[in-house]
Amino acid sequence: MGPETPLRIAGKSDVATITDLIVDFRDFMGSDSPNRAEVEVVVFELTEDRNTEFILIGEPACGFLQIRYRLSVWTGTDDAWVEDVFVDESRRGNGYGRMLMEAAIQSATRRGCGRVQLDVNQDNEAALKLYESLGFVTIHNEDKWQGSDLMLTRQLR
Repeated sequence: MGPETPLRIAGKSDVATITDLIVDFRDFMGSDSPNRAEVEVVVFELTEDRNTEFILIGEPACGFLQIRYRLSVWTGTDDAWVEDVFVDESRRGNGYGRMLMEAAIQSATRRGCGRVQLDVNQDNEAALKLYESLGFVTIHNEDKWQGSDLMLTRQLR
């Protein structure tokens, strides 16, 4: 970690890199859909969307975070949604996930967001521990919602 670990917002020139990382994430999750060509089309479109950022870590990139911004009726401000966080298995345990999340929180704060939200599988103990250490709290209501994904929120205001 530190200056030797580059962290940056991706641009259009990074479409192939982002696509490769998303395909790796898809494979890690045990899926074969969407196919690479479909991922690439959507990634290209998202890199042109001012309400989406891909943050890359490493050189060459070994991980990414996708964050989406949208106006919320509940806060009256933009909210940030962390859609994906992935670090290549061979590079895990080096703090890269934390660095990506901290960069996302900083980006959301700069944009004036009221909160950052994400979902995580309740069995992903490492991710839950990371998110909770960064101030996220579970807002999952087990009495009303059944399932294994938890929704977490970090208030920024």
